[in-house]
Order: sequence, then C-alpha cells, then structure tokens
Amino acid sequence: MTMRRITAIILTACLLLLSSAALADMSGKQVALMTPYLGSVTTNQMVEYMKGLLEQKGAQVNVINTNNDFAELASQVENVAIGGVTDAIVLVSADPSQIANQLQDAFDAGIPVFGCDSGFIDGMTLNATSDNYQMGSLIVRYLFDELMGGKGTVIALTHRPHPGVVKRCEAFDDIIREYPDITLITEQHVPAEQPINDAQTIVENLLLANAESGSVTAIWAAWDEPAIGATQALKEAGRDEVIVTGVDGNQQAVSLLSEGGNLKATVAQNFEGMGDIVVEEMEKLFDGVEIEKGEKYAPATLITIENVADFID
Repeated sequence: MTMRRITAIILTACLLLLSSAALADMSGKQVALMTPYLGSVTTNQMVEYMKGLLEQKGAQVNVINTNNDFAELASQVENVAIGGVTDAIVLVSADPSQIANQLQDAFDAGIPVFGCDSGFIDGMTLNATSDNYQMGSLIVRYLFDELMGGKGTVIALTHRPHPGVVKRCEAFDDIIREYPDITLITEQHVPAEQPINDAQTIVENLLLANAESGSVTAIWAAWDEPAIGATQALKEAGRDEVIVTGVDGNQQAVSLLSEGGNLKATVAQNFEGMGDIVVEEMEKLFDGVEIEKGEKYAPATLITIENVADFID
C-alpha cells in the first residue's frame, strides 16, 4: 500500500470522525421553538422546517405556541429559562423587546436565544430574517411606480406589533412621502389570529365607504394573508380595478397571483433559508465555534405575473 493511499485513508477517517462529532454535538440537546403565531402559514412553515432539521441532527425539540398571547409567551420563556434543561431557545416571528425581562432570565441562565423572522435585542445570539425594510421598499416602489404610475389612492393593511412587518410599514411610511399624487385613504390593523377573514371583513367595509369605481386604486398588504383576504373581498364585490400586493410569497398568494386577478405582486421570503441559518449557527455554537452576533439575512425575491410560474410548487 502506497504512502499516498495510507494518507488518503487516514484523512478520510478523520473527516468521518469530525462529521460524526459535529452531529453528536446536537444529539440530546434540548431546543425550545417558541412562537405566538403558529396559526400563521409562514410561521408554521418555519417551525416545522427547523423542527425537522434539528431532529435529524439528534436534538429534542419542544414546540411552544401561545396562540397570539404575548403574556403567555413571556410566562413560557420564564418557565423554560428557570427549568434548567433547555440548551437553546428559538423565537419564531416574535418581537423580543416585548418579553425582554423574561429573556434576561434566559441570558442569565446561559441559554442562547436565537430568532427566526423575529427582532434582535442585546443578549440574543442571532436573528435570521429577511431585510424587511428592503422588502417593504421593493414592493412599495413596484406598486407605486409600475402598477399605479405614481398616482391614485391606497389602503394599507398592517400589523405593527410584528418586528418584521413594522420594518415594511416604515418603508411604506418613508416612501409614500415622496409621492404627492398618491393618497393614503386609511391604514387598518389586521389581527394575527385570522388575518385572511379579518382582512376580508375590513376591506368589505372599506368598499362600502368607497363604493365608486376608481375611488380605491390599490391595497398594500404588509404580508400575504391580508392580501388574500382583500383579494377575496374585491372579487366578491366585482372591483376588478383595484390592485393588491402582499409580502411573503406563500403558496396561496402565489396561486392567486398566477390567476391574473386583483393580486399583482408579492415578495418571496426565503423562510427555509432563515431556518437553515438558525440551525447552522446553533450547530456551530454547540460545537464551540464563536459566532457573530446580530442579524443575518436570507435573500428575498419580487414575484410578479412575469415570473410567478417559477414559484408554483
């Protein structure tokens, strides 16, 4: 056997040992995936994706959903922090600033706290998200310039308690000031519990108050579920002239967009990419690698009628 062959065998064995060690670092780790919004299509998608990845690597995963109740989320974080058995917490689509006191208990206990499509506060390890301000700017510019031609009226459907959504709303607020010929009719808060149904009801009522054709040019929805509800309300009212845009790129929205109705554009977030970032960085941390704290972005893509076929499953 040649020396080159012996060296190759030794290197292969070392790589296998290193690979096994990396997986072993996740084996038996207790990870809590915590969210107030598991009923959301996209939040559920992220939770299930990360749960699968972590379990494949040997981690034990506890999914905690507080059904839109932030007080309960705070209580659950506190319970996890003082329980002494959790190796990492992942907040999914939750604003950490609203539960900062309870997260401090986790920080004090030495439990790393990750975010996925959440915000970031001092003490956290990492938040993987989209650049929500950039996404907001991308869809607002496309709506105002390409779809509205720089003039008309718009309704905004928002949910500012969500840290990602509020960044998109800030982009909307900043950009609309540049368009003197575009008028904001109203901004309406859409609750997170049943955003499609609630948005549909909100838009139905707004259409009654703006019954004349052409009185509403567009509806800007800060995420896809309200855009879907708005589209349903417009279809039932026969208001084909009203433009709708969303953000997230969930499959129901993509399907509606492909049909050529009121919904004209959305932005596809890379939710699996966010989950990949969280799991990869957590694995590094468990392996003793120092990771850079702060926010990491997964790239997003504008979806229009021109490229929607590329996003249909």
